[in-house]
Amino acid sequence: MKGNSELGARSERARLASVGRPAWPLRLGAFLFGLIWLLIVVVPVYYMVLTSFRSDSQYLSDNPWLPIGGVSLSSYRTVFSGTGLATDFRNSIVLAAATVAVVVLASLAAAFRIVTRGSRFAAVSFRLLLFGLAVPIQAIVIPIFVLVTKLHIYDTLPTLVVVISASLIAVAVLLNVNYVRAIPKELFDAMAVDGANQHTVFFQLVLPMSRPIMAVVAIFAGLGAWNNFLLPLILTQSQNDSVLTLGLVKLSTVAQYGVDVPIVMAGVLLSVLPLVILYVGLHRQFVKGLGGLALR
Repeated sequence: MKGNSELGARSERARLASVGRPAWPLRLGAFLFGLIWLLIVVVPVYYMVLTSFRSDSQYLSDNPWLPIGGVSLSSYRTVFSGTGLATDFRNSIVLAAATVAVVVLASLAAAFRIVTRGSRFAAVSFRLLLFGLAVPIQAIVIPIFVLVTKLHIYDTLPTLVVVISASLIAVAVLLNVNYVRAIPKELFDAMAVDGANQHTVFFQLVLPMSRPIMAVVAIFAGLGAWNNFLLPLILTQSQNDSVLTLGLVKLSTVAQYGVDVPIVMAGVLLSVLPLVILYVGLHRQFVKGLGGLALR
């Protein structure tokens, strides 16, 4: 009897473990799809890294897919010494950091006022912000250029920060409003009973609880500022205010004949590293923020 009961228990556990498990063709298909996607992502990165550590002569003579012929840092020396990309790199870091700070704080503060005030003015302001989602920045780039030139603030990094932040603020406010609305109303009421004013509620309740969505907005704003090409192209002119997206285009003119591929790959690899660092530093809060949005 004991043996039969143990056998029955094992079969029951096996049955429960198999419930909801997809069939092996689906698992095999998912595995193959994941493997193909991994190759699509990894192979270009491998090629970029391998090529960046070669000279132009090595790239033209050796097999571009095999790590043979030794390591050369000539491409990186050229990027930092002969192309002005160091200045572009610094300007992009300043632009991305300032944009992230402005978008994260301004959007969270706006979402807090929209959620807690509940007035007609707050509702109308929120609808106007959402209207910005329907207007692509490419459609209004000429009015922006005219406005910037009329205000005599053309070709400055602060102007880029303001314009790029304005282009990203609508999505950021939408994300923050949905997140702040999910904070239990009882917490706001408890702080109001304790005599807390709006500033105290924002800094001691909303700000600490909104760290996951702040990470999501920070990565979104950082990507938007770092990868932006159109607005720096239109609103800047001098080398002192050039950013990395414009500098990468100039790398193609470094070689006397054709394009020096290792130099271009070295510049692209350096441009990717800050984004990787940003994601690695915020990935836990980023995942929590996306999970919180999915549950809402």
